[in-house]
Amino acid sequence: MILPVVKLGTLALRTLCKPIANRIKKHAGFQPAFRQFIINIAQVNHRLTTNMQRRIYGRATDVAIRPLNEERAVQAAADLLGEIFLFSVAGAAIIYEVQRSSKSEAKKEALRKQELEAIKKRGEELAGELELLKQKIAEMEVIAKIRIPNATFDFKNSHSGGDQKDKQA
Repeated sequence: MILPVVKLGTLALRTLCKPIANRIKKHAGFQPAFRQFIINIAQVNHRLTTNMQRRIYGRATDVAIRPLNEERAVQAAADLLGEIFLFSVAGAAIIYEVQRSSKSEAKKEALRKQELEAIKKRGEELAGELELLKQKIAEMEVIAKIRIPNATFDFKNSHSGGDQKDKQA
């Protein structure tokens, strides 16, 4: 039940974030200082990915890497910024969901502990009542022996073996 809702939420989040990411891409190339900044980011990213690909495929990594032209660098950086934005929003959503879930679990655990404490307390109360009843039974046996001296009273075991004594006599 929860998995389809999560998938639907993720899809909705990505759908809402794409126009924002596209707007970032669009405005990234217009401001000169920001343009130079993203070109530098794109060049660094290009060098890292090229070196990584060369290492994966077992090629030489000490070869000079040609830099991207400005337009391609701006486009690559804008794409990178858009993806970073999408992933950061998705990451924030995941972190929020994990925190919400952990708070919910903590509340459930606290409720379970309270219920367990209530059960323990009730058990202690019942044990106290049982002891009180045992004392009253003992007092009744003493009073009964005083009033009827020759009778034998065994209230403690009357619930389990009283019928067998009658059959033996």
